[in-house]
Amino acid sequence: MTAIPFSVETDLPIYDERRPVLHTRPGKALHHFRELLKDKERTEEVFRIFEALPWRGMRAAGTRLLRSERGQALRAREPFLPAILDDHAALRRMAPGSLAHAYCDFMESEGLTAQGLVDEFAKFAKDKPKFDDQFAWYLNRLRDVHDLLHVLTGYGRDSLGEACVLAFTYSQQPSPGHLFIGYMAALNIKKTAKSDAPVLRAVREGQRLGKACPRLCEQAITELLPLPLDEVRRRLHITPARHYHRAHAIWRSMGIDPYDLLGKAPTTQGQALTA
Repeated sequence: MTAIPFSVETDLPIYDERRPVLHTRPGKALHHFRELLKDKERTEEVFRIFEALPWRGMRAAGTRLLRSERGQALRAREPFLPAILDDHAALRRMAPGSLAHAYCDFMESEGLTAQGLVDEFAKFAKDKPKFDDQFAWYLNRLRDVHDLLHVLTGYGRDSLGEACVLAFTYSQQPSPGHLFIGYMAALNIKKTAKSDAPVLRAVREGQRLGKACPRLCEQAITELLPLPLDEVRRRLHITPARHYHRAHAIWRSMGIDPYDLLGKAPTTQGQALTA
């Protein structure tokens, strides 16, 4: 990547050196996972797990993008993804069959908004120090592409679907928190809904499929939204998940609703990253 001229960076520093260095705290992560199991809509617990199991390479990845011409162009074009993603009127003007339409269909059927996840994070971070740097933009994008990944991968908001999305995401932005929640959720599913459904294989498959996909937060989302969904998947090397759909078929053959495995279907207002 080409280094950007210093003058481009003068609006904000790329990285505020006062940002704390996060340390790995497995015990804290386990505590918050247990709290999450008590109420699966408590998104705050998910954020606390990620805080306890941080992605060590996040600063390097973010600053590398922000020091490139492509990164600065992307930041100028897409300063805040939720404003773009929540403008369903504009997205619906794009062609039927596009990623934009598929995204609107998903969010509207689930009763979700991109801003909803922003609001949940704001509750979690309300007492934390704020840093006015360009890196905050990168952090926000890591969060704000979550529901787009659901649409692109075909994983639903059921318990297994959320676990698979997190495993897929790990291969893009390797926070141990993604794998921790994904596999712990899978083990909880196997314990609670006993069957031959390939739960762990589905999560492992999600992790493998994510390796082929370029980091979504670093892509030009406004260029992808108008394209046919299948074309976007081809561009991003996203292939169908077999074990996830096989697990659903097994549960349905047993009269089990995959979206209510643990006795509580996702609510329309809940924005938890795992169920």
